[in-house]
Amino acid sequence: MRATVKDVARLANVSPKTVSNVVNGTVPVSPATRERVEQAMAQLDYVPNFSARGLRNGRTGLIALALPDLATPFSAELVHEIVEVAHGERLAVQLEETGNDPQRELELLTRARANLVDGLILNPVALDQSAVAPGMTLPPAVILGEVQQDIVDGVGVDSVGGARAITRALAEGGRRRIAILGVMRHVDAATAETRTRGYREALAELGIPWDPELEIVCDEWQPAGGAAALAGFLETHEPPDALFCFTDSLAYGALSVLAGAGLSVPGDVAVAGFDDLAMSPYAVPALTSVAFSRRHIAEEAVRLLLEQIEDRGRPPRQVVVPFEIRRRASTG
Repeated sequence: MRATVKDVARLANVSPKTVSNVVNGTVPVSPATRERVEQAMAQLDYVPNFSARGLRNGRTGLIALALPDLATPFSAELVHEIVEVAHGERLAVQLEETGNDPQRELELLTRARANLVDGLILNPVALDQSAVAPGMTLPPAVILGEVQQDIVDGVGVDSVGGARAITRALAEGGRRRIAILGVMRHVDAATAETRTRGYREALAELGIPWDPELEIVCDEWQPAGGAAALAGFLETHEPPDALFCFTDSLAYGALSVLAGAGLSVPGDVAVAGFDDLAMSPYAVPALTSVAFSRRHIAEEAVRLLLEQIEDRGRPPRQVVVPFEIRRRASTG
């Protein structure tokens, strides 16, 4: 027969409540007592019945995390951090890919409202194309990214400020013909819009005339998409002095194209990205990038979600994660 909490308590010579405290981690237990309880659990092959506990407190112990594209390096790094933080809170994470499809987002929200998950962390590309809308009844939810809204809690980085700072950094060596890679024409994406705005603000502050020809369209934010977009640009334009790529993934593609065209980085073209992915220090040359902590985003998102689960009526909160410029060889 399956061992119970009472069986573990009897073997460890503690109360059932102490066993529960060890399992849940909600109340401090002395190391010696914890060790006795854990040894008893192992000896009896005891498995906590989280399903029964969820029925009692109305929770599943499961949250959903939905990102537009799970195949990107940025998504992989973010998922890792959120799963780690959630695990520390004794939460399991259900991963979903929305593909920028509002219908998929709506299905997730419906699942959360039906209490199949306790809450949802969501990264919509654009709010006006998202299932999250003003006036609708929402489950506990946190929005990640640059989408500006006051409907639910949000966690993001200051993309306008980051884009402004990296553009100014590219101009420090006297470079005036600064291009951007990642402008989106077919999708009204908040990330592309905010980074474009920061770039334009920096040009105005620097007294550099804005040239729309230097805003390179690229709807596919992958190395292949960045490479194709930059290669097409170079067929009809002179190379820029500097290139700000809206993600590091785009920059990897750009570096490959520039090398293939016989252009040196940073001698001919300085290149910078955004996100500071784990592989960026190992690009050739090492990539300068706008860096921010994925762990910080994960901690804030999970914290806000748990607060909502406890207090469904509180006003939405917005958290902005700080950034810094990591300077490497790609900008000299």
